[in-house]
Amino acid sequence: MTTILAVRRNGITAIGGDGQVTLGHSVIKHGAKKIRRLYNNRVIVGFAGSAADGLALMERLEAKLEEFRGNLLRASVELAKEWRMDKYLRRLEALLLVVDRENMLLLSGNGDVIEPDEPIVAIGSGGDYARSAAMALYRNTNMSAEDIVKEALKIASEICIYTNSNFVIEKLE
Repeated sequence: MTTILAVRRNGITAIGGDGQVTLGHSVIKHGAKKIRRLYNNRVIVGFAGSAADGLALMERLEAKLEEFRGNLLRASVELAKEWRMDKYLRRLEALLLVVDRENMLLLSGNGDVIEPDEPIVAIGSGGDYARSAAMALYRNTNMSAEDIVKEALKIASEICIYTNSNFVIEKLE
């Protein structure tokens, strides 16, 4: 369980996540890094769900990015197809949120490659809280993408018991 949020505003994309790791009903770690840069720092990915599964999917995405020379949309579609069809990959319990300068995508094991209507997308147990807060801030303030991500994650951490306030935020300009 976690919260990962991405916001794009004025050509800058910020993606952030909390650091909490739970096992059952206990918090095991407070400072996990669930956001990673891939493909020569041109792609940022965050995961929600099982850490091992999320990391395995990130590795597969990075291989697809290499195969398709950094074309995030093509790499994401190919990963989603493989994820859905492969007997081993189908068992992976995670969601990925991936961004580059042009794309913002949510990937799932059901074969979903979703590009949101608005430049805001979130996943994880606190994703709906963070997304709602981010949408309100985006529509009603002039805050930067990074500031919206920080504030929306803070709000989500105050509501979702599986989200803490140890954030990692990365941005692409």
